[in-house]
Amino acid sequence: MIARIGRWCFVHRRATLLTWIVVLLGMGALGNAIIGPDFSSKMEIPASESASGFDVLDANFPGQASGGRNGTIVFHAEQGVKHPEVVAVMTELFETTDALEGVSVVSPYGETGLRQINGDGTIAYATVNLDPSLGQQGSADVGDAIKEALPNLRGLTVEIGGQMLARFEPPESELIGLGFAIIVLILAFGSVLAMGLPIGIALFGVGVGSSLVALFSNVMVVPDFATTLGAMLGLAVGIDYALFIVTRYRENLRHGKSFEDAAVGAMDTAGRAVVFAGMTVVVSLLGMLLIGLQFVSGLGVGAATTVAVTMVASITLLPALLGFAQHRVEVTRWRGIIAAGFLAIGLFGAGLKVSPLLVGFPLAIVTLIAGLAWAPLKKELPPRKHKPMRDTLPYKWSRLVQHHPWRSLVGGTFVLLLLAAPVLSLRLGFSDEGNFSPETTTRRAYDMLSEGFGPGFNGPLIGVVEITDPADAANLQAISEAIAADPGVQFASPAIPNDPAAPTAAIIQIIPTSAPQDEATSDLIDRLRADVVPGAIDGTSLNVFITGSTAVSMDFTAYLSERLIMFIGVVLLLSFLLLMMVFRSLLVPLKAVIMNVLSIAAAYGVVVAIFQWGWLSSVFGVEPAPIEPFVPMMMFAIVFGLSMDYEVFLLSRVKEEFDRTRDAKQSVADGLAATAHVITAAAAIMIVVFGAFLLEDTRVIKLFGVGLAVAVLLDATLVRLLLVPATMELLGDKNWWLPNWLDRILPRLNVEGPADAHAAPEPDVVVPGDALPDDDPALTR
Repeated sequence: MIARIGRWCFVHRRATLLTWIVVLLGMGALGNAIIGPDFSSKMEIPASESASGFDVLDANFPGQASGGRNGTIVFHAEQGVKHPEVVAVMTELFETTDALEGVSVVSPYGETGLRQINGDGTIAYATVNLDPSLGQQGSADVGDAIKEALPNLRGLTVEIGGQMLARFEPPESELIGLGFAIIVLILAFGSVLAMGLPIGIALFGVGVGSSLVALFSNVMVVPDFATTLGAMLGLAVGIDYALFIVTRYRENLRHGKSFEDAAVGAMDTAGRAVVFAGMTVVVSLLGMLLIGLQFVSGLGVGAATTVAVTMVASITLLPALLGFAQHRVEVTRWRGIIAAGFLAIGLFGAGLKVSPLLVGFPLAIVTLIAGLAWAPLKKELPPRKHKPMRDTLPYKWSRLVQHHPWRSLVGGTFVLLLLAAPVLSLRLGFSDEGNFSPETTTRRAYDMLSEGFGPGFNGPLIGVVEITDPADAANLQAISEAIAADPGVQFASPAIPNDPAAPTAAIIQIIPTSAPQDEATSDLIDRLRADVVPGAIDGTSLNVFITGSTAVSMDFTAYLSERLIMFIGVVLLLSFLLLMMVFRSLLVPLKAVIMNVLSIAAAYGVVVAIFQWGWLSSVFGVEPAPIEPFVPMMMFAIVFGLSMDYEVFLLSRVKEEFDRTRDAKQSVADGLAATAHVITAAAAIMIVVFGAFLLEDTRVIKLFGVGLAVAVLLDATLVRLLLVPATMELLGDKNWWLPNWLDRILPRLNVEGPADAHAAPEPDVVVPGDALPDDDPALTR
């Protein structure tokens, strides 16, 4: 089927390309202009004590449970916040803000804002309440309007707090990955056009996929950083998949096949592997739907959509582009190589925001134009000489590892376990405004509140009391006093009933002594729920729920943690079964699963050391904090899916050699030699694409970038180049053993293509470029 799709797209290449262009432009218009995105950072609260508390708040204190839909205007005045000049300019700012549509301000100078001024009278804040109809974009617009109205008074510093009022710049770090991909692909292929095909596929996939995700955000909860994560993943897998197919196409050309047969043959072998690997990534990501939370489901659907679109582009658009390119994938002229170099420089400049490097863009255009007239730029680079496979470095490396399998296995496993060690101290939880860059007004507002009101002020708790018997209302004060007596509580307000005459509920404001991310705050919540509150309400019919943003974060983390093992188990089992169907073996999928788990655990360990322990935090520009609870799950789904790319690509070539020669040990070295340069190039591109996201401001994106880059690095080096050849050498013929009864009942899943695709390689056929048909002269370079 894949071969038929590839042949149709190759033959009808103009219609295929036109269809993709229409889809790209149409989806782009719908997703970004006509309908537009409606991203949301609001997280659904799973069934928990926090959720029950908010339910009581909704029923008895309307509007009090809209946690997260507000920001703050925090100010410090050396002359005191009650100085007449300060009062005048800040009151004007509050009135201007309050006049904005969908906004209400609680001023520290009003009757209800008396507690919004700190003890020494130098720091105060106003609460900015936002109507949910504003959405994220509208809230950011409010933040911009406040910035424009900030007063300029000597001795007065004003900051704007709250994520809802912050505006994040669109990510540009993927441009660095594109620039590096150009360099790596040219080095790997020696051809500018062969370089351009994978990048073009990735850009089409990301463009259409991102627009679809924007549309999905109107019908389901999709986090605002889902498109960034999708772009990161789409660029990586798009280049990866196209790289595998183009490499096989060029091999087929060198073996004397026609352009059409070479493309169809590539689709029938590498294309099958791409579909299998892509579907594995998609299924792993969609497995996050099992968690049952809209926020997590939105992340999974967003990333899976981009990967799926990129995979479809690889098996439809790519054969069409190969139909246009034909023999030119083997031809490179000086004008093309120089222009590509200038383009990479321009992309680096745009991604790093270094203006002088932007000159690369006009220089690339000038080079291409000059190359049309100046003869030296028209000259072709000499074709690369292809070494016999068994003279290559990867082949020699594999034989070296196979001669010392135990040493290689023990050494590689030790390194992975050492890197994975920090994961034993993994602490899950949500970061907050305290992890923003110190250069942002959001972070400065957070720090100012901590300085003026204590570290726990940024993560207040709420004690929600449900009253079923009015007579029990007399115990409210005792509950407040019991909470205030806890050493982890800085302040507990008197209980405030919803109706003093006939109360059905009451709230107690609680300020911890520790910051929201501190483990001491989690211990306080546990202690209040398990010991303090039950003791205070003993003998009454009162129900007390400890809730608030920090408690919600803790309950959300506990909910995901309980389901993480189930999710990982399902993905591992499914991957094991799929690999067993593909390779007709028990041991190959078993060791593949074990090795992938080791490499992912090592990546987790590096993430913990940097983002939780704070190692090299100044280098990476992050503050130590717990690891977001959805990150291990998301990373596992992505990394496990991506590792299947390399697993299938490498082992399918090893299996081809084994089926042809029946030599279990030699086939390992031959398979590694045949795929090493492609896997290395693909991994290098992925590492830089992922690693470049360290330059983003958002901590979660940085975390994903580091984790995915490390995981790919370990998978492509320690696993593929060390552990795989070592274990396959030790197992020998047992690698491909499968009990007969299991072989009979197990469905067959062929990702290797027809048997005639794996015949012994024919001698390379060199065909002069000018003797080849050229039905698209406009594309000659």
